[in-house]
Amino acid sequence: MSAVLTGAPGTPGAHPHKPTPAPGTTPGTTPGTTPGTTPGTTPAPGAGSVPGAEPARAARLEHALGDPFDPGNPHGYQALLQADEDRAVPEATEALLAASGLAAEFVPHHLGGGLTDLERLARILRPVFRRDLALGYGFGITSLFAASSVWTAGSPEQQHTLARGLLGGGRVSIVHREVAHANAILRDELTASPAPGGGFLLNGRKDAVINADRTDTFVAYARTSAHNGPDSHSVLLLGPGPAAAGTVRRTARVETPGMRGARFSGIDFEAVPLPATALVGQRGEGVSLALRSFQISHCLIPGTVLAAVGSVLRQATRAATDQRPGNQPARRWHRTLAGVFADLLACDAMAVTGLRALSLLPQQAYLLAAAVKYTMPDLLREDLEELSTVLGARGYDRGPLYGSFQKLARDLPVAGLGHSGTAVCQAVLVPQLPALARTTWFRGAEPPAELFLPGAPLPAFDPPRLTHTGTDDLLTATLVAAAARLEGHRRHGPLHTALADLARTFVAELHTLRTRCAALPPAGAAFDPVACALVDRYALVMAAAACLGVWEGQAGTTDSFLADPAWAVLALSRIARRLGAAPPQIPADAQSTVLGELLDRCRQGRSLDLYATPVAD
Repeated sequence: MSAVLTGAPGTPGAHPHKPTPAPGTTPGTTPGTTPGTTPGTTPAPGAGSVPGAEPARAARLEHALGDPFDPGNPHGYQALLQADEDRAVPEATEALLAASGLAAEFVPHHLGGGLTDLERLARILRPVFRRDLALGYGFGITSLFAASSVWTAGSPEQQHTLARGLLGGGRVSIVHREVAHANAILRDELTASPAPGGGFLLNGRKDAVINADRTDTFVAYARTSAHNGPDSHSVLLLGPGPAAAGTVRRTARVETPGMRGARFSGIDFEAVPLPATALVGQRGEGVSLALRSFQISHCLIPGTVLAAVGSVLRQATRAATDQRPGNQPARRWHRTLAGVFADLLACDAMAVTGLRALSLLPQQAYLLAAAVKYTMPDLLREDLEELSTVLGARGYDRGPLYGSFQKLARDLPVAGLGHSGTAVCQAVLVPQLPALARTTWFRGAEPPAELFLPGAPLPAFDPPRLTHTGTDDLLTATLVAAAARLEGHRRHGPLHTALADLARTFVAELHTLRTRCAALPPAGAAFDPVACALVDRYALVMAAAACLGVWEGQAGTTDSFLADPAWAVLALSRIARRLGAAPPQIPADAQSTVLGELLDRCRQGRSLDLYATPVAD
């Protein structure tokens, strides 16, 4: 395949800072044009609904947001970086997203919205996150995270009330309970005591709640018991509308180190009465509801944030090929660029598998969702560090060409991809290790093949079916079975042989994990240091299994790149090195094939994920 970038600066009609799109792809559009699949057209009904096709709303949104490198685009990097510098909301872009009806995607279909499955939602949100992570959060994905407990366990009246608010352009903010290892967003909590005559009296403050000054609708995780334990908190729905009594104070806006365009502010509740009907689910069910509903954010955050890392990879590719002969990167950057691209595909394989599991196997997705959120932040941060070596001095540029690198490095910890988010998922996974080792690994049946088919049809996402019990492991059975099947593929050549060797390496690691985890103390010792080290290794094994599942699922498809073992070989070799395992000899064409695909996609304007859909940058 071709690995030559075209449209060099100075070429007549070419963009001065990016490759010219290949024929048949959708270039960036003039800001202000009518959203559509192509300028001036409207997609046919149901366009984008076929397996693997880009959702029509995602294509329209990419088109409407336009070329991010166009200095005259009010939704481009220059405008978004300036808003971040000014700590201001990018109002023009928020208005565009509101006009596009994006908020409807956070409301389940049976309540009048567009939310049918989370894989589709992630694809719709990627054009936003590709440009600005803070915009994706600030405009409304946090409204979904807040509403998810209501979609999961709320009464019909609560669900319809919240749906009407979101569909009417409103927002809802989440007020978290306090957890260990807390940052400002998770520190402190509210208390809800019994009120005379019934209901609750709400008191307490939180110092950093996103959009607290832009809404009067809140989903609050409040302490309803003085004792610590699984029934210590309850979920309460406040609003819409101001409190009937008591005092609600919005305190000064908090200036966070990252996501500076998002609005975080404090909120203080003093003797605010709430009726008994404000209770979501049952009293004392707050922790349980968090464990169930947060599976949505555990998969959706990584599944959207990787689009932002993809933008940085695209910029690093531009830096590496700028003014180079034939627009080819210097050999010293081949390993880094190809390796980071392979990591993004591995991360997408894990995120998409988790997102699909929430529709296909909602009662078995609990551990997988936690593993997605636990594993991907570290991989993405490591990728940014690698890309910084390619960017060099450009990494300090605050302008539209390369400024999003520094911005993303600031934004990731604030977006829940820092230490506190990791600790929450660790607390889910660690206690399950002994039971997994004794009862599940090497005994479980493979999940359905549809789990590993990005873009294939899914049943409607049904939040009430989410659970937080059991030791269902959806991926390790796939790893063991795929490794056995690969033994018969060695005759197909060096790449298949390398993939078979890598799969065998991860199966051997799972055997070791089974021995060591079976010897762990009881599950109550959640933060035993040895267990914490073992869960790191287990999560990487799950990432490798997701890659193998997705690669196997591409057999016989028209996507020759994803069906080629090259990307899986490179991705698994990098995961193996993170485990400290010695990977087998990797054929040189694994790296060259992945690098060639990366350069092709940058030249043609296609996304750097499993879908390779047209993008404006």
